[in-house]
Amino acid sequence: MKRKFIAPLSLAGSVAALFLFQIDLVSSQQPFAGGGSQFRASDPGVRGGTAGAGAQIANLSPNQAAFFTSGATDFASAEEVDEGLGPRMNLDSCGGCHIQPALGGTSPFVNPQVAFAGKDGGTDRVPSFISANGPVREARFVKNPDGSADGGVHALFTITGRTGATGCMLAQPDFANQLANHNVIFRIPTPVFGSGLIEQIPDAAIAAGQASNSSQKQQLGIKGKANMVVPGNTITGMTNNNGNDGTIARFGWKAQNKSLLLFSGEAYNVEMGITNELFQTERDETATCQFATVPNDVTNFDATTPVEVLGGIERFANFMRFLDAPAPSPDTPGGATSIANGRQKFGDVGCALCHTPSFTTSKSTVAALSMQPVNLFSDLLVHDMGDGLADGVSQGEAGPREFRSAPLWGLGQRIFFLHDGRTSDLLRAIREHSSNGSEANGVISRFNNLREDDKQDLVNFLRSL
Repeated sequence: MKRKFIAPLSLAGSVAALFLFQIDLVSSQQPFAGGGSQFRASDPGVRGGTAGAGAQIANLSPNQAAFFTSGATDFASAEEVDEGLGPRMNLDSCGGCHIQPALGGTSPFVNPQVAFAGKDGGTDRVPSFISANGPVREARFVKNPDGSADGGVHALFTITGRTGATGCMLAQPDFANQLANHNVIFRIPTPVFGSGLIEQIPDAAIAAGQASNSSQKQQLGIKGKANMVVPGNTITGMTNNNGNDGTIARFGWKAQNKSLLLFSGEAYNVEMGITNELFQTERDETATCQFATVPNDVTNFDATTPVEVLGGIERFANFMRFLDAPAPSPDTPGGATSIANGRQKFGDVGCALCHTPSFTTSKSTVAALSMQPVNLFSDLLVHDMGDGLADGVSQGEAGPREFRSAPLWGLGQRIFFLHDGRTSDLLRAIREHSSNGSEANGVISRFNNLREDDKQDLVNFLRSL
């Protein structure tokens, strides 16, 4: 398969002016943080300054660095029909979705899905839930027509009309009707910074975190559980824990994927329609819409160098595995004093009981990943988030109202929040954690009872991450 290092990386530069304009606009609207009776806490918005993310992890060997670079190139490349793109897909590259604030991140200010609908002669319409200034989204249907559980990804676009897809005629899903029936839920891209560190956290450490602070958790109604890879798990939506070894899965909105390789293989097939050595079957096998051999992307046994041997999913996995964690920044409204107080309040109200500040990796064959701190602010468990965030979809042992505690590192430069990107306001995202049945109700009650200047400090702390 040929590789083209193109558009997704340039996307960051193309929105720079819009980025700076929005930062200036948000900052100019901030109230004085004096704690007076008229003051109300507010989200200072996406943090400015350098990305603080997107580089390789420190102390990689030259060979490991070469695999990282090769993976980054593949991750950013746009695929075409003759390379296996489609027949149905959500975009044509990983980098188009994972680009804010750098390659490996999440949704950018300008949604690339809008332009992609008509790219290369495409005839697809842009669904109503996709907008130029909204988040990149995938759509899942909750139920099948017979009322049974669906939960699967229904790709937004097709290759119909595109260069190289002569004779392929496919209709987009009937999103309008499914929306009217309240049968569509959304997911936005999760950042993949520091994923290799997350992959190396021992199960025993996650289990110990689950058992820690039990009296505080019980008082607040916090439970949480691991999404285990166990026999009999039914994973919907093309997501498969791929085994029964009894270990803890940790990637994805519901911690449904065990490893970065599995995460990569699934995304290649589901998001771009490109089959691979983990997911070898086309999701749409319409005979007139097959333009590449299957699986589309495989090991290159004729390659002359080790880097060239690997297929796309191994390249993606290596890129994510060697991608450094995002760096926090004091360049946040309020400064160091506000951030320090905010971190204290973050612990006081109980946020840290689910958003665990740090773990340590196990001994790894990769020295750069061995016995390293992982300052991710997540317990990697799934929690019942109540009716307000429920999406009706079960994945593995994560039920319709359960989600993984999202890692908060890098949050300072995220634009959209929660699994469906419903808000860009961090305060709203915090309050959306509270609803009927949510494990977070006690914590959010404590947050709501903070003084406004303490709330502001907590939000400033989060924006410093």
